[in-house]
Amino acid sequence: MPTKTLESPALDLPDFLTDEQRAIITAGYEHSVITAVAGSGKTSTLAWRIRYLLQQGHDPARMLVLMFNRSARVDFERKLQEVCHQSGLALPEIRTYHAMGLRLYKRFVQDGYLPGFSEKILTEQEISFQAWLLIRRLAPEDLADEIRRNKKDFVETATGFIDMVKTTLSPAEIVFEDLGYSEKHRYLIDLFHSFEQWRKGQSRISFSDMLYEPVMAIHQNPPLQRLVGNKMDLILVDEYQDTNEIQHLLLRYVAGDRARVTVVGDPDQTIYEFRGAKPEFILKRFSDEFESPLEQTLSYTFRYGHRVALLANHLICHNTGRKDVLCHSHPSTPATEIALHRVENDADAVLQILGEEAENALADTAILFRVWSQSVPIELKLLAQQIPYRIDAGKGALFSREVQAITALLKVVSGALEKLPEEDRLELARQLLRFPHVGLKEPELEQLARFLAGFAGGWHERLLALDFGALAPMAARKLRKLGEVLEQLRGYSGPAAGLITVYAEHTELYEGVRSLALTYDSAEERIDTIHGFREYLKGLGADAQGALAHLKALRQQANEKQGGAGVLLSTIHRTKGLEWQRVIIPGLQEKYLPHSPRPQDDARAILESERRLLYVAMTRTRQSLHLITRPVSKQAHLDGDQGPSRFVEEFCFDLATEFGCWLDERTPDSDHSLTLTAPLTPVSSRYALQEGVTLEGGVHTNTNRTSPLWHQSRLSHSIFGTGTVVAEDEGSFEVHFNGGEKMNFSKKSAHLYFSVPSA
Repeated sequence: MPTKTLESPALDLPDFLTDEQRAIITAGYEHSVITAVAGSGKTSTLAWRIRYLLQQGHDPARMLVLMFNRSARVDFERKLQEVCHQSGLALPEIRTYHAMGLRLYKRFVQDGYLPGFSEKILTEQEISFQAWLLIRRLAPEDLADEIRRNKKDFVETATGFIDMVKTTLSPAEIVFEDLGYSEKHRYLIDLFHSFEQWRKGQSRISFSDMLYEPVMAIHQNPPLQRLVGNKMDLILVDEYQDTNEIQHLLLRYVAGDRARVTVVGDPDQTIYEFRGAKPEFILKRFSDEFESPLEQTLSYTFRYGHRVALLANHLICHNTGRKDVLCHSHPSTPATEIALHRVENDADAVLQILGEEAENALADTAILFRVWSQSVPIELKLLAQQIPYRIDAGKGALFSREVQAITALLKVVSGALEKLPEEDRLELARQLLRFPHVGLKEPELEQLARFLAGFAGGWHERLLALDFGALAPMAARKLRKLGEVLEQLRGYSGPAAGLITVYAEHTELYEGVRSLALTYDSAEERIDTIHGFREYLKGLGADAQGALAHLKALRQQANEKQGGAGVLLSTIHRTKGLEWQRVIIPGLQEKYLPHSPRPQDDARAILESERRLLYVAMTRTRQSLHLITRPVSKQAHLDGDQGPSRFVEEFCFDLATEFGCWLDERTPDSDHSLTLTAPLTPVSSRYALQEGVTLEGGVHTNTNRTSPLWHQSRLSHSIFGTGTVVAEDEGSFEVHFNGGEKMNFSKKSAHLYFSVPSA
């Protein structure tokens, strides 16, 4: 292993660099892990670091810079060329993980460790088509109709499962269990093995195989470990918090004992667990496997001001799985406004916020959702008010299958059938018989739909006249219920929202959705889409005919909507690495943020993951941040449902506003002491110390506590004494008492027995 003695730098560093940045740029020749907060200027810092190392005489051919995707590689190449302009230095190669994997793959083929493959990489379309063929062959018969109707969902699940298996060395059976799929989707395990058999028989590889195959080969063949390792002196890896098992292993093998490795990332921004990313790689595994790395920090953000920094710090410091790094707004960063809206209706709040913005400001405004179903009432109100918008990933509320099915129901009940041609009536009948699904096989369902379409009305009579004895018991029961509810709703003149409620209860709609959904999350999202659409119609106050006329106008407007302009609607998961002048985050309530865990989930781990998700969303803004939550309701807390998110109390909005405003407005000659009306927190005290401010605060009391009891880490029970809350689900929570007992308690009756122990 070479040793190098690095002298003091021969280059003049720019004045704008912080002391932290300078320390990273001029660090010695050793392993290093750098924690970089959102908006910390890490790209520029890393570029200057490489220039510094090149000027110290390091061979660029023995330097490797790894980026996670092509766009990040292009951006970094541009920055490095800018920093090294006119230096005369030869630059190292900057690769993505997949490009490096493909290079190794080809070498292993030459050396006979892997079979040859076609240069034509499998496209997403080819993979999806093969997955579709395998689904039809391997899925259980009782899913056949649902698969034919929802081909896209099943194919996406299958291809996603294949990719997830290839992020780890674990067998497909283990990955299936970890992902929590229901037993009826166990065919995915066979599908993975069958897909691999087909792929290898065709000598084809996918994007995922560029890493999976060479890493598996290295793992299984010690000669390959000697072949690939110890060829580099220095390796630098960006966005390491997004690393999965395969990428981590590849880095370890390539580095060997020779390379000095620097990884950069932010554990607080690990939000791609569904792709195999785990914060443990940057938090623990790297330090365990690369001896005694230098730990460095980029703690100043140049993106947002003190108020957002204080909010984000207070929130994320409740996580235990993180590095204890406090983010500070750099003195050069302009102030960022924050607002907390406690309202009953998110969509109305969004309209009010957007109404205060100039129209040309909409293009630099983003509304960020935890799940797509939250966007439904907001998008419809934007359409109704003719506010231009864009939807990330091409989603659209009016074109979701739930909204189309409800629209079909309104047409049937309102008597619109007689005005429609038979082909249109056929499509309405199909939608109605699948909402919820009546339990018929597809040929039988199609036959019944065509029978109903032959009549311009009276569908309830046709359904109730069926020979139920000739049908399977479940189908007979569901069809009878459908006929009865259509008869009950005939001539219904009340609000359309009430009609949907009656229909859902009578037909057991939500149970039907859950029984056929691929996953727990997809079921809840479909149900939430129905709820969101019903809430929009409730605000409209129209009957079925009025609602249909309104929806027709909205659909026409949606079809005419110009793309490329207006406010962006997106999920938080799709916004990593992006920023906007204005960010609006609706749905800060229990169920959405944090998202309700499944019963089998580790509730604490899910909570920390959800906290990171909100942290990422909050730190996307530059100029203003709008947070939308519910008014405080004691009854909502007692019911354990839909109250303000526990995160609202955690991010200490009043304190962040008061202290942040004071920091924004102070002058160099102002007093360096401040007395807050809000009580101090450890976060505010640490932030003040960094800013050179002496803080005093109000007295903390529990009298105004707004969060439910089970959100507190410690509770006192009237009989069992003090304990720690260790888990929760939708209806109950578990406490581990000091005496050793672990017990479950109902959320509804928690207030009768528990209190918060005094500090």
